Amino acid sequence: MARDLLDRLDDWKRRFEPEGDGQLEKLLAQIAARRFHDPAALIRLHETLLFLRAYPRTPEVARLADAILFAFADRVAPLPDLAPFEEPEVSGIAGTSFAAVFSYEVARRLAALHPRHIEIAWDRHDQADKLGPALARFAPLLEEDWPVEAHVPFRQWMAAARRRGVTDLAWLLERLAALPLPPRGRAEVYEALDLPLAWNIGNARTSRSRLRLPVSKLYCHQEPLLRRSDISLLAELEAPPLPIRRLSRREARRILDIILDTSAMRYRELYGFSHPDEAAVFHARAGRGVDIFFFGVPPAWRLPLRAYHAGMFFKNGVPAGYVELLSLFERAEVGFNLYYTFREGESAWLYARLLRLFRQVLGVNCFSVDPYQIGLENPEAIESGAFWFYRKLGFRPVDPAVAALVAREERRMAQTPGTRSSRRTLEKLAASYVLFEGPGAEPGAWDAFRVRNLGLAASRAMAKRYGGDIERFRRAAGSSGLAQILSLIPDLPRWPQPERAAAMILEAKQGPSEARYLRLMQRHPRLRAALLKLGGGL
Repeated sequence: MARDLLDRLDDWKRRFEPEGDGQLEKLLAQIAARRFHDPAALIRLHETLLFLRAYPRTPEVARLADAILFAFADRVAPLPDLAPFEEPEVSGIAGTSFAAVFSYEVARRLAALHPRHIEIAWDRHDQADKLGPALARFAPLLEEDWPVEAHVPFRQWMAAARRRGVTDLAWLLERLAALPLPPRGRAEVYEALDLPLAWNIGNARTSRSRLRLPVSKLYCHQEPLLRRSDISLLAELEAPPLPIRRLSRREARRILDIILDTSAMRYRELYGFSHPDEAAVFHARAGRGVDIFFFGVPPAWRLPLRAYHAGMFFKNGVPAGYVELLSLFERAEVGFNLYYTFREGESAWLYARLLRLFRQVLGVNCFSVDPYQIGLENPEAIESGAFWFYRKLGFRPVDPAVAALVAREERRMAQTPGTRSSRRTLEKLAASYVLFEGPGAEPGAWDAFRVRNLGLAASRAMAKRYGGDIERFRRAAGSSGLAQILSLIPDLPRWPQPERAAAMILEAKQGPSEARYLRLMQRHPRLRAALLKLGGGL
């Protein structure tokens, strides 16, 4: 009976009835009165309800789905085994807990947000010897014990050193914060400990079951969801600008905390989510009930060459996925993840709308996808056929051998409709970067470029000119990564003064916004040509 109800509910992801039909509402009311005693059934129920809440047919469907989801901790409580709820695809459900190793910055912020619900998971820590060098900084005479004794009781040492009522994690973070080290130094000390943290989510409003951004009006889907074949990426990139506003500091802090919680509950740490620029967080209304919040990183955490931006998107107030961009001149490497729950929810339209937004904000028009995203050492991407998601949007592989394989596969599919690529073929297709060249992009310019080649060129120059001494290299070339790359351009001193706008670009890299840095680079064709050559392009 339970399976039949879940099958019927799941069917509504793809089923659309005339407004006012009421069948889905009746089914939800029926499910609300039922109890499910199997973890797999409860997980399936939760994820389907969350999808229907993000993509509701009517406001009443959203209300009924929320009524069940907001009380989900009560459904979970009687279960004797909650281990199935710790899987990354489903972690974060109300009434559950999980353990994970987080970076220093994420651990620090999570502990501040949830001080009573996050603690060191000592039962999952199997590398206790790593604690000695760090704790010796904070506990008198620990050096007498840990270097020479086996099975040192580090928890006992911590309990003796901390104040009553303070958790082990809070004490450790307090002591680290007091060290006379820069932020990166504190992070190195903490992360060397490899500490798993246990997060007891309980019935928190930040659980996946309950987290909602307020929306002025639900976007209800009374017609079939947009499919990939409905989307033209080129047309999307040429569409009018999206409305954007800058958040106040208070709004930004709240959104960044929500994004951190949402990501951490899924065992994910994005560089930008760990080090966001609180002073410049933006909100774009993308349409169809989608809100995008995006930002860069502050100067202290910026990459040497590429501009970094990240964002999270919400569907009718429900966190639906995230995006990450690494940009240089007009090229952006894009990482996109629509959360597992929403994989059937207009993913092509969402992706196209995100690229449109970042073309508008950053001026980028050539989009690159890393092989990992399409399956290289990524079984999930192979299983989902990620390569064909990008290919059918217009992306092309830059490797000639992979391009030839794509042509063969497309001919085979045209001859026998309905056939799919084998797993082995998908693995071969994932061996190449894929590119989409938008309006105004120079065809083929970025095919052979790899940013890693720039770093390797700098390392070779360091070895040849300075015997491998990085400090001598930095003194001669400059401390910033961009300055070091500029030092490799042989004819740079002979460029006419207007062409030496590199000083402005260097300054913009550490300025308030990396968007300006990109715009300046995009207006410097001679510098672009030089870096393309160094990076393996022209």
